[in-house]
Formats: sequence, C-alpha cells, structure tokens
Amino acid sequence: MSSATDPEKNPATPAAPRGKVIITCALTGSIHTPSMSPHLPITADEIVQEAIAASEAGAAILHLHARDPDTGKPDQTPEGFAAFLPRIKQGTNAALNITTGGSPYMKVEERVRPAEAFKPEVASLNMGSMNFGLFHMADKFDFKHAWEKAHLEATRDLVFRNSFQDIEYILATCYENGTRFEFECYDIGHLYNLAHFADRGLVKPPFFVQSVFGLLGGIGTHPEDVQHMKRTADRLFGADYRWSVLGAGASQLRIAAQAAALGGNIRVGLEDSLWAGRGKLAKSNADQVTMARKIIEGLGLDVATPDEAREILSLKGGDKVAF
Repeated sequence: MSSATDPEKNPATPAAPRGKVIITCALTGSIHTPSMSPHLPITADEIVQEAIAASEAGAAILHLHARDPDTGKPDQTPEGFAAFLPRIKQGTNAALNITTGGSPYMKVEERVRPAEAFKPEVASLNMGSMNFGLFHMADKFDFKHAWEKAHLEATRDLVFRNSFQDIEYILATCYENGTRFEFECYDIGHLYNLAHFADRGLVKPPFFVQSVFGLLGGIGTHPEDVQHMKRTADRLFGADYRWSVLGAGASQLRIAAQAAALGGNIRVGLEDSLWAGRGKLAKSNADQVTMARKIIEGLGLDVATPDEAREILSLKGGDKVAF
C-alpha cells in the first residue's frame, strides 16, 4: 500500500455522497478528426453549444480541448480556449476541465499553457508515456483535410511522451493555482506512477483516477481488464481515490455500465467515441450523456450535480478560476 493511504499519515477522505455518480463529458479531444463525424464540434460556437447541452443532460464535469476552427486541427493556445471558456462558464454550472494532454505531437510546455493561464478547477494529467496508436483508423474514412490521414498514420512511430519530468512540470505549474487533476491512467503502471507521486507528497487525495480502456498501446477492454484496474487502484489508494472510467469507441457504454455497477464514475463524449449504438453516430455529446444517465439511474443510483461533484473531488469552485 502506498504511504499516501497510510491512515496514520493521511486520514481517509470523507466518503462521497452515497449513490452519486459523476458524469464527465469530453466534448471533442484531439483523436477524432473532422471527417470522421459531422457532429464533432470544431468551432468555439459548436463547443459552447455542445457543452451547454451536455451539462443540461447531466454532465457535472466538461473536459475541454480546442481546435482550429477552419481545419479542425488540435489547438493548444490559450487564445483557442479563451474563445469558449467564459461562455461555457456563463452558460453552465459544470466544473470545467482543461486538457494538459493536448495532442501527442506537442511538447509539455505547449500542452500546459491553457491550464496555467486559466487556473481551472480540474486539468487532465496523463500518468505515463505510451505507444498511442491511431493508424488503424487511417483507411476507414475519406478525409477532407490533408492533415487528418497524416496525423493518424504518423502514430505508427509515435511515443506519447509523459515522462516523470513532464508530470512534475505540470504539477509544479498548476498545483499552486488550486487546480486538481483528472489522472488519466491508460495502463496498470500508470497507477503505480501516481502512487509514486503520492508517496513523495506531490499530489494530495482525493485522487480522481480516470482509467482509460481501449486505446491501442494501453490496457484493453475485457471485463477482466476493468476489474484488474480497479483492484489495483483499490490496493494502492484505498479510500483516497475516486474512480472513473472511459471506454474508447464501441466499448464506451459497456465499460461505463460495468464501472457504475462497481461504484465508479463515468466519462463519455465524442473525444472518446463517436457512437450512440452499433453503427449509429452520436448526433451530439448530450446523446451519450443521456445514455450514461440511463445506465446510472437503471442501477438505482443518482447522477451527481456539479456542486456534488465538487464536494466529492474537493474542487475549489468555479469562482476561483481565471476566466
């Protein structure tokens, strides 16, 4: 067990409100490209519209990336985020989560700039380097922008760098701003990396652990993979963490259902999957949030409100951000 969960050194965090499940919605990301779905939000106006609708459908946290409005390429400039952050804050009570993952092709100094500038309640933080394969999607679509296929094909020889030094840099840049983290763990070793930073006192509970299933290069989507990830996190962090899952592609809702039944939280959204059923494109992020809500309520559980999510994750509140 990590010393982070030694009850004499770090008393267990207060129990989460009973039966409350947090839905995070990741609106656009940097994996899917514009030609893959006409419903993928690209412009600031589209991102704002999708964010408000997803919040109204039940998402307590909105995970945000920016894109070039003309080409749809990932845009990690503060200016790109400034085009929609204040408008989403004005239109919802959701906790806003700014990516520090950006795109696998970006250096960490570029990836952290929006979170550094805007001091959000939550920022994502990838917990280890990995092969990040998207090339298997390159022959499945007809692309309208030249960058799209090249972006996918280049991942045959791509390692998404998230070194210990990179992680420390993001922590040092953001933690003093009161920003807490969605720790994205794509494999079992990433949980141990988080435990390492907890042992060093560089991260504080409750840890919001987002287990990622189904990215080529990370852990798979078998039910045993989900169980193994949760068992390991339970052993390492005990009562000091809050578990959430995202399943990539067609596995999204199956893994969401398994996690909710195990007491976890759920992330959905067009960043992670374009689908709303077999062969059926989701027409909006709100479609997926609605389906996640049905799973949660079908299990006799309740969807957490944004303020309940803030309590569960010990967030600082939307009045303490810089946008």
